[in-house]
Amino acid sequence: MSREETRDDLIKLIEPYLEELGFELVHLDYVVGKHGQLKLYIDTDGGVTIDHCEEVSRALSDFLDIKDPIPHAYTLEISSPGIERPLTKKEHFIRFQGEKVKVKTRQMLAGSKNFSGILQNAGDESIEVIKEDGSTVQIPYDLIDRANLWYTGPEKDKDLKDRKKGG
Repeated sequence: MSREETRDDLIKLIEPYLEELGFELVHLDYVVGKHGQLKLYIDTDGGVTIDHCEEVSRALSDFLDIKDPIPHAYTLEISSPGIERPLTKKEHFIRFQGEKVKVKTRQMLAGSKNFSGILQNAGDESIEVIKEDGSTVQIPYDLIDRANLWYTGPEKDKDLKDRKKGG
């Protein structure tokens, strides 16, 4: 089984369990090897605290001990998605419309693979990003390799928001 297949299986196993606990699985990283690692980024209404991470770590550790989906030693790490949280589901793009994002595509699109700007729209098949130069790009979900919120600081925030308004 490939690393990606194992990762997908872990998501299918863990995501419903986290939802029962009241948490959303934002992203899962799985590293195989001598120092294997299973890292989960979780969220909940009102944001994630260190106490939430400890609670999920204890509960999930017991759950994974019973299910035993990983046949080797690994470290379990639970974290909040952070200020530049990954956008991994269509629902994330819909929720964060109007926010600054960075998107990397799997293949060239409009002469680039890297885009940053305001997430203007999240539709059924694609997102629309207003780039820093004021132009827009449509990015189909199936071409997105990675995407995350983009923290730029107050000065750049104002400049990007002005562009969004057409100013």
